[in-house]
Parts: sequence; C-alpha cells; structure tokens
Amino acid sequence: MLTVVSADVDAAAGVAAVWFLWRPKCAWASEHTAVLEWHDEQWQYVGGGGSSPVDDPADEEFDVDVLEIGGEGGTVSLTRRMDAPDPLATAPWIGYAVVHLGPDVAHLLVGDRRIDAPGQRKLIAAWMCPATARRARPVIVALGRDGTELSRIGPHDTLDTHTWAQLGEE
Repeated sequence: MLTVVSADVDAAAGVAAVWFLWRPKCAWASEHTAVLEWHDEQWQYVGGGGSSPVDDPADEEFDVDVLEIGGEGGTVSLTRRMDAPDPLATAPWIGYAVVHLGPDVAHLLVGDRRIDAPGQRKLIAAWMCPATARRARPVIVALGRDGTELSRIGPHDTLDTHTWAQLGEE
C-alpha cells in the first residue's frame, strides 16, 4: 500500500516533488520522496530517496511554533543534464524541502509561489534554481490567516526568524 503524504508542483519551473509512505502502519514501513521534471511533454522521475521513518508522518504531531524544515534534498535537472559542454556543472538544481508548520500558519510563500497550509501541518515544496545556487532553497515565509508574516527561513538557515527571536528572549 502506498500513501501520499504531500505533493507539490511548480508548473512554471516544470518540477514537482512527492512525499509518500510505502506500507504505512507496518513494521516495515518506509518513507520516500520522488523528484519529477516536465521533459519531452511528460513528467519524468529524476531522483529521490527513502528511509525508514521513526513514526508515520501522516499521523505524527509536531510541536512546531511556526516554521521548521524537516528535511531537504534534490537532484540535477534532467532537461539540461545532457547539454554540452559541461552538463553537470551548468545544469539547474531541482530541490525540495519537507516543511512542518505551526497551527497559526495559513499560507506559505516558497520564493514567489503561495501554497495553502494543509490540515496535517506538513508538506513538501519543490523548486528549481540555477547551477550557481545549487542546493540553496528559496526563502520560505510563513503567513498568518490575515496575511501577516509570522516567520521566514533563508536559503542556508537552519532556524526560522521566530525561533531565533524566541532564543534571544531566553
């Protein structure tokens, strides 16, 4: 049995990511991500990964105030992977991040794309960036129901601005 936890499509960039569980609620359950790219008029698998989850991500409750990156990865773009002269050095990067959201987050900005916060409070987000910015995610901003910014996390940050503010108060 396969359960999709979250999926995201950036149609403008022609990339997508899917986060799913194989055999959920089983002792042999495993968690996977798949990275896809629109190429030759169809979606093609270009990479991904998997692991054994500690718990079922579809059921797990996270104690996140506002915004947290739960994991991330990516692969080289298939579309430009075979372009000469330096295919791997110049090919864009397709990245993804698993994002955990606090209860007050209504929307997420991933770069300039707006994504509604799902009821389960966790999602996967996909993007494409140039080879020069390889492995750098876009700025991710958590927005409240009224559209105000609650927190943000930069391309190389490990903690969001809300968490840094909380740590500064202690």
